[in-house]
Amino acid sequence: MTHAPLLGAGVIVPTGDGRVLIGRRTTAGEPPTWSLPGGKVDPGESFERTAARELAEETGIVLPAEEMRVLALLLDHELGRPRLTAAVLAPPSLAEAVVTEPHSCGGWERLPLDALPEPMFYPSGLVLGAWRAELGFAPRPGTHAYAVRD
Repeated sequence: MTHAPLLGAGVIVPTGDGRVLIGRRTTAGEPPTWSLPGGKVDPGESFERTAARELAEETGIVLPAEEMRVLALLLDHELGRPRLTAAVLAPPSLAEAVVTEPHSCGGWERLPLDALPEPMFYPSGLVLGAWRAELGFAPRPGTHAYAVRD
């Protein structure tokens, strides 16, 4: 049986002082992990629009889609079907992040890049690694990363 691919965006929200917005992912049926804001692409959306919408829906932080920048496309098959995630860099923001989806997020924190928690949700690790390779989030075998050129 063939499953439709999943299309999504992971949003990096830097603070401008070496920290990044990370949430405690508590999705039912999955082990708890840490995650960037993000989610699935809706019909007709660009990755930038998806990033802006998901960021607002999950954290209450409103940033313009026009200021979002796609850094890379990341293809994995961890779920037994293709999952394509856009690594999207938001402009720096210190806006307050609130938990708007308590069924899937246990809280938002701004953490230093040199002290990111584990375990990281796999697509979020890929997104962070596409942004900053020195963070050490290497793709597993069968995962493909495609840098987007400006």
